[in-house]
Amino acid sequence: MTEQRSPWAEPDTHTVIEPVLPASTAPNPGPAQPFDGRPGGSARVAPQYNSGRVSRFGAPPPPPPPPDVLSNGRGDGDGDDPVKRNQRILKWLGGGAILVVAIGLIVILVSVLTNNATTPGGLFNRQAEGPSDTRPELARRCPPPSIPPDNPNNGGGAEVPPGPRTTDSESGISYKQYGAPWRPLLQNWRDQGELKITYRQGQDFVTEPDYDGNGNDYHATILSGHVPAAVNDGMVLDLHCVGDQIAADVRVSFYPKGNQLEQLEAKDLTLGGRPARLLKFRLHFNQAGLNAKSELVSIALVDLGKPEAAILYVSIPDTHRQYDYVADEAPESIRPV
Repeated sequence: MTEQRSPWAEPDTHTVIEPVLPASTAPNPGPAQPFDGRPGGSARVAPQYNSGRVSRFGAPPPPPPPPDVLSNGRGDGDGDDPVKRNQRILKWLGGGAILVVAIGLIVILVSVLTNNATTPGGLFNRQAEGPSDTRPELARRCPPPSIPPDNPNNGGGAEVPPGPRTTDSESGISYKQYGAPWRPLLQNWRDQGELKITYRQGQDFVTEPDYDGNGNDYHATILSGHVPAAVNDGMVLDLHCVGDQIAADVRVSFYPKGNQLEQLEAKDLTLGGRPARLLKFRLHFNQAGLNAKSELVSIALVDLGKPEAAILYVSIPDTHRQYDYVADEAPESIRPV
């Protein structure tokens, strides 16, 4: 009977530990030999695997770096980075703000230079505008004189001449009324000058009917009106300035363009006991279809001690010189009412 022996009964195996040699002196084991399956044979390496590579458990190797990502044409890969994107937006906004400020400074500089060249004081030296002037047009153009005239408004009306008279209650005067061919005024006359005076009372007659073929008639006239000239208690008027402005207005309103003025008389006087100014001149002109080549004009301006100045305007064409005397007689007949 075969004796069964315990495997632990085998004699101890002697283990020999060889000293570790330096790398330079370690023996070269030589090429690995394939395992031949026999006891004590060498281990065989699997085909296509290098010897010495041993698998081991632990953390996996780090993944390879991601490829570069192009974003908005840039190769830096920060297209999805909100921090960098915000930084770029801030740069764009900052650059735009600087550009706007630069344009504003250029505009201001150009404005300053142009204003200095055309306006005294420049852009930043302008004075604040005062309140709008609500005075009448004539009061703005001809303010009251600082020194009153020699003939103060002391009243003392002269005697009214006998005979028919034209009374203009709105203007505050009356004057001599003439017979045929003169007739009462049928329509208002309004000048187109600066003062826009409307003459509502007087007389006229036609000297040349339909002179232009369009139904327009040419007239001799005696017209009265008034113009607001003072404000509140300002009763002293600059009659010289007022008279010159009225003369300029009738020239552009009632006569052909390009007319020439021949001054005949300009004087201060008293009419009906009131300070007055009398202008007398002849206007020369030439218009197709019109026989008259000149006209005698007299303008009397009367200070009635009210905020309004009274006006008497007389015009006599040279085709009817027999009525030239009216240009002197009608103003002399003026009386306050």
